[in-house]
Amino acid sequence: MEFLKSVFTHPAFYGFVGGLIVGVVFYIMAQMSHFRTKKELRRFQKHYSDKLEIEGEHLAAMKKDLAKLREENENLRVKIKGGQMQDPGQNMERELELYARTEKAMVLNAPGFAQAWESAKDAAHAELLEEERGNSLPRRIFRKFFAGNGPAVEHDKMIAMKEVEESTETAETAAAAESDRP
Repeated sequence: MEFLKSVFTHPAFYGFVGGLIVGVVFYIMAQMSHFRTKKELRRFQKHYSDKLEIEGEHLAAMKKDLAKLREENENLRVKIKGGQMQDPGQNMERELELYARTEKAMVLNAPGFAQAWESAKDAAHAELLEEERGNSLPRRIFRKFFAGNGPAVEHDKMIAMKEVEESTETAETAAAAESDRP
C-alpha cells in the first residue's frame, strides 16, 4: 500500500492524470467535431442528391422540349416544302385564269387578233391585280361556288370550246382576208 500511496502522491502521477484529463477532453471535442462533420456531410450529400434530381428533371424537360421543337421544325420544314410545291400550281392557276379571261375578251373583239390579244391580256392582268389587291371581287371564287360537277358543266365547257374554235377560225379568216388585200 505504501507503494500505491507513493505512486498516487508523486508529482508525475499528477502530470499523468492531468494529461489524461486533457486528452479525454480533446478526445471528446474531436468526437463531437467528427459527429458534426458527419452530420454536415450527410446534409451536403442530401442536398447534392436533391440537386442532381432537380437537374435530372430539368434535363429531361429540356430534352422533351428539344424533341418537341425538332418535331415542330420538321413539320414546318415539310409545310414550307409543300408550300413551295403548291406555289407553282397557284401561279399556273393564275396564268390559266388570265388566259381564260383574255380568250373571253378575244371572242368579243376578234377583228385584229394580235392587237386585240395583247390588249385583252393586259386588261385581264390588270383585273387580276385589282382582285389580288382586294379592290374587286374575285370571279374565280364565284365560278367555283356556282359551278357544279354535273353534265351542265360539261355542256358549258363544250360550248366554250366551240366558241373558242369559232373565234379562232374567224380570226384566221380575218387575218387571211387582210393578207389578201394589196
